[in-house]
Amino acid sequence: MEDGLEHSWWANMPHELLREVLRRIESSEATWPSRRTVVACAGVCRAWRLVVMEIVNPPQLSSNITFPISLKQPGPREHLLQCFIRRNSGSASQTYYLFLSLSSALADDGKFLLAARKFRRPTCTDYIISLDADMSRENNAYVGKLRSNFLGTKFTIYDSQLPRAVAKITKGCPTKLVSHKMVLPRVHIGNYPVAHISYELNAIGSRGPRRMHCVMDTIPASAIEPRGVAPSQTEFSVSNIDTSFPSFQTNSIRLENSVSEHQSNKKDDVLVLRNKPARWHEQLQCWCLNFHGRVTVASVKNFQLAAFPENGHAGPQEDEVILQFGKVGKDLFTMDYRYPISAFQAFAICLSSFATTVACE
Repeated sequence: MEDGLEHSWWANMPHELLREVLRRIESSEATWPSRRTVVACAGVCRAWRLVVMEIVNPPQLSSNITFPISLKQPGPREHLLQCFIRRNSGSASQTYYLFLSLSSALADDGKFLLAARKFRRPTCTDYIISLDADMSRENNAYVGKLRSNFLGTKFTIYDSQLPRAVAKITKGCPTKLVSHKMVLPRVHIGNYPVAHISYELNAIGSRGPRRMHCVMDTIPASAIEPRGVAPSQTEFSVSNIDTSFPSFQTNSIRLENSVSEHQSNKKDDVLVLRNKPARWHEQLQCWCLNFHGRVTVASVKNFQLAAFPENGHAGPQEDEVILQFGKVGKDLFTMDYRYPISAFQAFAICLSSFATTVACE
């Protein structure tokens, strides 16, 4: 149908008129579900799509998640973007669904964003993240994964695309052979490490809160400064990876080596997130964090992450929560995030909190 529209009156509207019409539609449909009209306009024809993509601002400027690419772009700078996660633990393999909150209520219908399914392997556990809620094996909606070590104390977040900041550097560096193919800046099927998460034993044993440490390998530490910039993907390439193949694991290891040089050079200049320490409440006799009403059930899984310099020196950034996650029901959890991390990265970090580990319980 789009081929026919390319030569229609709709596609040949004067550019200035078309831009003004689409600009008014974009500004009037500010929230979901009415915002689907903006997405529909982008699907009319190529001319409309180019104008819509030009008009629609990324989440860091608009606080809106409009297209799938928005899930790989940093969140708002000024406030937390409110989302929630539903857990389906009734099936043989647990699944998790990320939704964008459509109201201030702790539970609403929400707008579906991402899905994840847990796969247990002999030496690790994988959480496969997809754009498709069905999570069927043959689809092409794979966007990344979370992988744990054998003990479940350390996790690595993999992106299906090479991060843009790393890709620019890779263009000027010699490429390496990987499984008879060259590692290029744009690879449609792959797993590129973008963050590492670790849990430490707390000082008071199993009864205290968890200690969480996240190293965002592709986000510079300067991103949290007033004029700091975090990498933002502009093109979305989905991959078709069958998680039953043994090569799914080896691809991750090989592709990790392809960007290890870049990450090692930037090790001292990457964003580090740590959980804010909870305070002991004498009256409630429990450890507490101020979630401003977004969390209602006490759980060891609850956490708030803030930026901490790698050198350990305290700074004003520690008061600004970048990601918070907490329980509000048996299988319902809130997830609020902001710049400089993306919805995909925030979702993957929260999935690590669901893993049952000896060191974290």
